Amino acid sequence: MTRLEIRVTGTVQGVGFRPFVYRLATELGLAGSVRNTPAGVVIEVEGEEEHIEEFQRRLREDAPPLARIGSVATRELEPTGEPGFRIIESQAAPRPTALTPPDVALCADCQREIGDSQDRRHGYPFTNCTNCGPRFSIVRGIPYDRQQTTMAAFEMCEDCAREYREPRDRRFHAEPVACPKCGPRLRLDEREVPDAIEQVAEMLTDGKVVAIKGLGGYHLACDARSADAVETLRTRKGRGQKPFAIMVRDLEEARRVAEVSDRAAALLSSPESPVVIMPAVPGSGLAEGIAPRQRTVGVMLPYTPLHRLLLDRAPPALVMTSGNLAEEPIVHTDEEAKQKLGPIADHILAHNREIAVPCDDSVVRVDGDLVIPVRRARGYVPRSVPVDVEGPPVLAVGGYHKNTFCLLRKGEAILSQHIGDLDTAEVLDYFGRAVRHFEQLFEVTPDVVAHDLHPGYLSTQWAKSLEGVRLVGVQHHHAHVVSVMAELGLMEPVIGVSYDGTGYGPDGTAWGGEVLAADRSGYERAFHLLQVPLPGGEAAIERPGRMALSHLIATFGREEGLAKARRLLPDLTDAELRVVSRQIERGVNCPPTSSMGRFFDAIAALLGATPEATYEGQPAMELEAMATAWAGDTLLPYGYEVENGVIDTRPIVRAIVADLEHGVERATIAACFHETVAAFTCDACRLLHDQGGPPDVVLAGGVMQNARLLARLLELLSEAGLHPHIHKEVPPNDGGMSLGQAVVASESTGR
Repeated sequence: MTRLEIRVTGTVQGVGFRPFVYRLATELGLAGSVRNTPAGVVIEVEGEEEHIEEFQRRLREDAPPLARIGSVATRELEPTGEPGFRIIESQAAPRPTALTPPDVALCADCQREIGDSQDRRHGYPFTNCTNCGPRFSIVRGIPYDRQQTTMAAFEMCEDCAREYREPRDRRFHAEPVACPKCGPRLRLDEREVPDAIEQVAEMLTDGKVVAIKGLGGYHLACDARSADAVETLRTRKGRGQKPFAIMVRDLEEARRVAEVSDRAAALLSSPESPVVIMPAVPGSGLAEGIAPRQRTVGVMLPYTPLHRLLLDRAPPALVMTSGNLAEEPIVHTDEEAKQKLGPIADHILAHNREIAVPCDDSVVRVDGDLVIPVRRARGYVPRSVPVDVEGPPVLAVGGYHKNTFCLLRKGEAILSQHIGDLDTAEVLDYFGRAVRHFEQLFEVTPDVVAHDLHPGYLSTQWAKSLEGVRLVGVQHHHAHVVSVMAELGLMEPVIGVSYDGTGYGPDGTAWGGEVLAADRSGYERAFHLLQVPLPGGEAAIERPGRMALSHLIATFGREEGLAKARRLLPDLTDAELRVVSRQIERGVNCPPTSSMGRFFDAIAALLGATPEATYEGQPAMELEAMATAWAGDTLLPYGYEVENGVIDTRPIVRAIVADLEHGVERATIAACFHETVAAFTCDACRLLHDQGGPPDVVLAGGVMQNARLLARLLELLSEAGLHPHIHKEVPPNDGGMSLGQAVVASESTGR
């Protein structure tokens, strides 16, 4: 007889791992035990050696679908001769390392139960089991047990307790287990009513706006096919023209509104159940106000029993957007909902299960076979990213837009949920509370804090207010590049293409169109876009016509540039043209920028995109939508120059202006512009490789959310004999930057 201790780390708690171990050991006739610890799961098995070998093999091969095994360590023990296999209660310890699992979408078994009139959970909106339901959003501490969650407030009835204690049951140690007798209840406008879901379905059918409490916070919902309801919600929320996400009844309905590829269908139906951005189907019946001036639509399926029951009765497609004002954090408390969402929503559907950790919906873009993470939150957080680092624990505080932070410790990086734009004291307070929660949850006290170089970022200022830590400033675009390297496990130097809106350069200028020779510890700026003035700073971002004027003056000179602007930029008044051109000439509040994002803005403005950017990236998104409308066969890039470390944009602007003056269709110009950016990027990478640079090319930054550009870059770089790499689960935008910051800081402090 042999006895073996097996220690398993990773996402192995709250995912049915212990009952799986129990069933496997019992099937193989092994004695021993399994228990959760703050470090993971500890198993002891005793029996014949061949059965123990099979147990170890199947432990990995047959693990539950939601489990993610990180490491498995074994050591031999003295046999004890004890009979049977048992599950031991969890133990606390001073330094937890096991990860809480993410929230998981409704499983098929629970969906079947809520639809079965003979089942005791028929119609119950908080049905869950080991394979689905809330996890991260209800957890207060580790180990992940019921008393450490907000479900501690609900004492299980006899039936639920029996399921919870039975290792063979699907609800064995499913911490949020509940039923209509003992679990959370709905409240409609602060009252418990027996038919709350039916009433809300009628309200939505009648064109009302309803705030609905979900897993990680509130949504604002309305009928996605009602133009009046959509416009009402957009106006009340102050949403500008930013697209709304919708929730549809099922995959069949998703296919009515979007071109759902196999990859998209798999993501929609996955346990993570993100919002999936896909090409929209024209004439689908959705209100035009869902995604103004776009050719895509963001869709998700019902991922909780509440959503499933509601969509069975409500209109088949509902706007389901984050319950917040503008870019504030998602509302997750009932008091906040009453105060902040009350003026927006006609009614509020809440429940009495507290949300411990607010968490937005995750967003992924799918275009053909291309999958681009856009926002990493519900379903993915706090799943760790394995990283090969040593040294002290690191906290990386991210940037300004789409902020996330990252805790780095030996072997793993834990990224936070989406925080949002750090531009108000309220969001900064939310950020600080989230950092403290993560530090307490995983009992990590960082010795090193990484931050962006921009002195004006609130995240940078917050980091510098800390005492007793070593601060490491990390250049914005280097962080983007290393983020991809860290996620993919790239250890050798790379060529890093980092294209975004703005990042603070060490020379004090605004970078954003960068090709770097980089590794995890440092970088050299090999190529960058020609710098042009950024007139008025933030004003040039809000008014993309200003960037177009800046590029016109850089290309044609002041007088000719102004003359062309008067013809091509009708949304800029004569007074604004005079003031901005004088500002550029005198260099007043006109920091030079190499930003690729602002270059996209400029071309979008020349082609008639929105005169006012009501959300980040709007002009560039409209430019991509224009390019998607091009239906030709052959596309040649505009002329450009790449030399002496500079990608000269002036020949491109000159050619686009000539095409506009000759009446070339805007879709053709937009498509040709995308082709040109891909071509000169590939040329810059090839030149750097020819000079001795590595063959691996990392594509990072917010511009890499552009599916048309990214797909062409992957194609051209591969044809050139280079090896392109992109993010898989971490967003290429600033939402993924904290991972790169953390790894750079770790490298700088030594292994």
